[in-house]
Amino acid sequence: MKLRFNFRSIKFRVWIYFLLFAAIILAVMWFLQVFFLNNYYEDMKIKETENTASVITSKYNSGNNKAFIAEMKEVAETDDMYISIEQNGARIYPGTAPDTTYQGYIDTAETLLTQSTYKSVSKSVNNASTNRNTLIYATYLDKNQNTIMCMIAPLYPVSSTIQIIQHQLIYIMIISLALAFILSVYLSSRISKPITDITRSARKLADGQYGTTFHADGQYSEIQNLADTLNKTSYELEKASILQKDLMANVSHDLRTPLTMIQSYAEMIRDLSGDDPEKREKHLQVIIEESERLNTLVTDVLELSRMQTGTMQINIMPFDLRNTLDQLVTPYHVLEMQQGYNIQLSCAESIYVSGDEERIKQVISNLLTNAVKYCGQDKTVIINVKLWGSVVHLEVIDHGMGIKPEELPYVWERYYKSSSHHVRSTSGSGLGLSIVKEILQLHGSKFGVESKVGKGTTFWFELPKTEPPKPEVKNA
Repeated sequence: MKLRFNFRSIKFRVWIYFLLFAAIILAVMWFLQVFFLNNYYEDMKIKETENTASVITSKYNSGNNKAFIAEMKEVAETDDMYISIEQNGARIYPGTAPDTTYQGYIDTAETLLTQSTYKSVSKSVNNASTNRNTLIYATYLDKNQNTIMCMIAPLYPVSSTIQIIQHQLIYIMIISLALAFILSVYLSSRISKPITDITRSARKLADGQYGTTFHADGQYSEIQNLADTLNKTSYELEKASILQKDLMANVSHDLRTPLTMIQSYAEMIRDLSGDDPEKREKHLQVIIEESERLNTLVTDVLELSRMQTGTMQINIMPFDLRNTLDQLVTPYHVLEMQQGYNIQLSCAESIYVSGDEERIKQVISNLLTNAVKYCGQDKTVIINVKLWGSVVHLEVIDHGMGIKPEELPYVWERYYKSSSHHVRSTSGSGLGLSIVKEILQLHGSKFGVESKVGKGTTFWFELPKTEPPKPEVKNA
């Protein structure tokens, strides 16, 4: 079995980046310790000597000769340093070693100081006989009295120290790289594992297994957010799949019923009632009614599809809501006279709103039709229009069986029928409230439904109030 390693995976990238980071840190440490140790040691020795000279100078200027001598002795013993002080060529403090040992260095230091314009000088001098470097330092304690302090410090070779450090660094590098390798493998696996699990679940979702659950260990907020988003996506896809199946089943059923009726009555006309004008007229009327029902269903499906795909445009203009309501309520007077319905309209004489008048007519008509279907025993439907500041609030109220609270969020779904609404058989496409929802969303309107079981249901929506359009001025 041939193993394939993905060099572009997060696991590999985290692993290699971590190792590279560790290697770079070790390389920088090696370079600094091995190649710069000599220069670093010398620079630090010069700074240390300068700081010591500053302390001794302050003691000298304090006038406390005893403290001054004690400080020089302590420095000479602690820092392995020879100190000599001369005033006008005469040595007033000879130091702690024979003068002949460091005389040449002292002369060199004094010469450098007198030739320099600075208050102090320092230099590393190589001894040819011993092949060792010595640091010489000279400074004025009192330039007016020509008092000069010379400090001589051997610079010990650090080659042996470098070798020790090199050996130590080898062990440090081996241990550090091993630890870095183990840690990088662990971290890369911890980071990549939840992503791998999510990818595996995403493949199931892509294969049509809607309802797949995405899990994350919760250690990384970004991965947890991704899992939550995909879980919501999975839920919505599962919901859409169920609705799609329900839509196909319901549309197929609703199409088959009128088509069967049309076919049956057409055959009856052909075989039985073709020569009987009265029967033929009844049968043709059934065919016409079923054709209209079929046309309504197809029209509603097409309109809903256009709205949901964003291809439908709305024409926002001011219109008189009272006038629109009068037009919609008038056809229901027949129901009032023949079947005892009571359609009540509560609205100001004239109130203008901003919207697509034809689409808002469709919204109100669907809500009114729905209320008439489920209005209950009192057969009362109330349309209330309220003005709330710059907003017009319209309610369609019935006193029917109502809708259970847990079912309210789903009343806008296609073909959804509340369990409380099975009072009597109803006709229609089953898409009325879905169309209402899409039209109001296109308008950016607020809308909703409130209901209590046994008391009735209220559907409502809002539109912005506007001023009446100005009449066109015709030129004379």
